[in-house]
Amino acid sequence: MALWRGSAYAGFLALAVGCVLLLDPQLPSLALRSLWSSLQLAPAPPGPGSPEGRLAAAWDALIVLPARRWRRVAVGVNACVDVVLSGVKLLQALGRSPGNGKDHTILHSTNDLEEAFVHFMGKGAAAERFFSDKEAFHDIAQIASELPGAQHYVGGNAALIGQKFATNSDLKILLCGPVGPKLHELLDDNVFVPPESLQEADEFHLILEYQAGEEWGRLKAPHANRFIFSHDLSNGAMNMLEVFVSSLEEFQPDLVVLSGLHMMEGQSKELQRKRLLEVVTSISDIPTGIPVHLELASMTNKELMRSIVHQQVFPAVTSLGLNEQELLFLSQAASGPHSSLSSWNGVPDVGMVSDILFWILKEHGRSKGRASDLTRIHFHTLVYHILATVDGHWANQLAAVAAGARVAGTQACATEAIDANRVSLRAPHEFMTSHSEVGSRIVINPNEPVAEWRREGISFHFTPVLVCKDPIRTVGLGDAISAEGLFYSEVRPHS
Repeated sequence: MALWRGSAYAGFLALAVGCVLLLDPQLPSLALRSLWSSLQLAPAPPGPGSPEGRLAAAWDALIVLPARRWRRVAVGVNACVDVVLSGVKLLQALGRSPGNGKDHTILHSTNDLEEAFVHFMGKGAAAERFFSDKEAFHDIAQIASELPGAQHYVGGNAALIGQKFATNSDLKILLCGPVGPKLHELLDDNVFVPPESLQEADEFHLILEYQAGEEWGRLKAPHANRFIFSHDLSNGAMNMLEVFVSSLEEFQPDLVVLSGLHMMEGQSKELQRKRLLEVVTSISDIPTGIPVHLELASMTNKELMRSIVHQQVFPAVTSLGLNEQELLFLSQAASGPHSSLSSWNGVPDVGMVSDILFWILKEHGRSKGRASDLTRIHFHTLVYHILATVDGHWANQLAAVAAGARVAGTQACATEAIDANRVSLRAPHEFMTSHSEVGSRIVINPNEPVAEWRREGISFHFTPVLVCKDPIRTVGLGDAISAEGLFYSEVRPHS
């Protein structure tokens, strides 16, 4: 049948060209070639032979389990219920219409909410903010929960990381955080919650999603993303930190994952300072030799970020996970490289990102002259990821960075494996590895998708992301990326 169709198409084409030549024998050959190309069949859709297909296959070959694997992972301390819904639909239900966008570090009203949402939707950027008015937040949360299409999910970086780890049935997971009845019901059976972490009411976070190209009035989102807000005092005060650390002695983890520091933005400066010192004390109580990964999240308070960097939090942890917004904000807060940049212009420049990662590990990481445990940073942005490690401390990082990127594509598209037809390769084809010094030029090859380079005892592993064209859900991607990267990582024992 296909052969017959092909012959028929060829016959019709010959007939059409013959008629044109009869009408005008002098028709230039270029025009004939143009006519021929316009009548060609459409190119085949992406598949196994496409750059996306080849890159996914190359990842599968590279992603191998480490020689020494984690057995018990303890995760804390922020946990909540995410109410996920369309941001535009919620704001319409609240009687708002799109005005001028304006960022607010803390939201005090629905007007502030609408302005901040418009600001970030216009950029296609993720953000998280604290809503200060308890009663107003409760009313908004009720309206949001009852809107058609609203869905309830496990939320909070710690709980999401715990859930991701729990998909590996041979791992035992401890989760400490404010766990209410709804969240407890949503958690995987493989996640153990100590009784001291259970509370009568859930903490709700509202996740306002928007799709790439979605329009609201004159506003049009360049990328799919989400805007998160909450009035969350349990997580804001990191109430479960001491319960978390006291649970570790009995649980005996071989990896600890900590998150939730960003939730302190709603607290007073004095409380923040006091709590950060207690965080450092608590981390130092974790037995030596157990790596501690700190997952950062969206922040606006430069003083709080500066304190996290300088008040011994960074030297107390072994590994960091962050995205492009958090990385640039960290550099701005602590006067690092490229800190004069107000924001990234489109895709974050790989060389600039590499410079900031290098600076963090050089200034705050482990070295002969510095008592710091920090040896690893997992950076993720929409179109590529980088794992930077101090040499001699981590193994299997090539597989780890590839695994983190692969899960970004599968989770966003809600598929078991990468579907080459539903993803696109948008990472820069080539880039410089540094802008602070003479870097090298790297060209990405889909058949060898992980690029490696070294700089003064620090190794970098870069891989593109296969970006989901029509994402089902964007929330928790960063947490899944960090969890997957850690799952495939191996820490080298040091005395």
